[in-house]
Amino acid sequence: MQAVDPSLLILIPAYNEEGRIGPVLRSYAAYFDQHQRARFSIVVVLNGCVDNTLAVVDEAAKEWPQISAMNFPGRIGKGGALIEGLKLFPLADLIGFVDADGATPPAAFHDLVKHCAHADCAIGSRWIAGAKVHQAQSGVRRLVSRGGNAIVQCLFWMRIHDTQCGAKVLCRSAVERIHPSLRITDMAFDINLLYSLKREGFRVVEVPTEWTDKLGSTLTRGLVRASFSALLSVIRLRLVHSPFYRLLRPFRPVEIWLYKQLSSPAPLSSTADPSAPQNRP
Repeated sequence: MQAVDPSLLILIPAYNEEGRIGPVLRSYAAYFDQHQRARFSIVVVLNGCVDNTLAVVDEAAKEWPQISAMNFPGRIGKGGALIEGLKLFPLADLIGFVDADGATPPAAFHDLVKHCAHADCAIGSRWIAGAKVHQAQSGVRRLVSRGGNAIVQCLFWMRIHDTQCGAKVLCRSAVERIHPSLRITDMAFDINLLYSLKREGFRVVEVPTEWTDKLGSTLTRGLVRASFSALLSVIRLRLVHSPFYRLLRPFRPVEIWLYKQLSSPAPLSSTADPSAPQNRP
């Protein structure tokens, strides 16, 4: 539980988002400058960007000093970027993350912040009553999304309707407790996070959110490959928490090879930094 007006850290993982992240940063900074009475900060975690994303973030930071960046030159995946960003948990009472494409508006993210007054973690959901989805997903994306959720429920029994919505907010004590167990660096990171919270007994509340499907996202363009990578990570996560995992350790090179074929970063084997960052506090 949090005191009134907790400080807030917002993480935004970004991969080649020069065309979209500028307006998103400005809208979030302006909104929370007006509505967040306590201190807030926005940290963009760049994950192997080869475009002009860092310069766009720096330009926004000139207007809003609450904005800063962590730049990882190598590809570490969305999950890897969030694992690194969550290491900043001592800086705020609440730590949240949101996608760089602006699918979740600032007011909807703020709603999650408010719900953390009565829970350890609040997550946005597109699939429960009260959610507002302004642009329906394609049939393929919806099939992958709901099919993936069914697999997750069968394996982990978390009873969460939407594990993959990109907007989530956690209290600092929860992040501190579960961070050592965060290993998944691809789009299955959210499942790793939520299952870790469940295992530690933290309360997670699912909140209907406002959300707009953004065409042209990196996930949309590489949906099939990303889905296979996520499925592999979900299976791995289930095995990690089973008595059989020790028997599978000799197959780690095969696992790394599979992720390489999918052009996806492999899960972390330790809490060591996956690559040398250029931090911009």
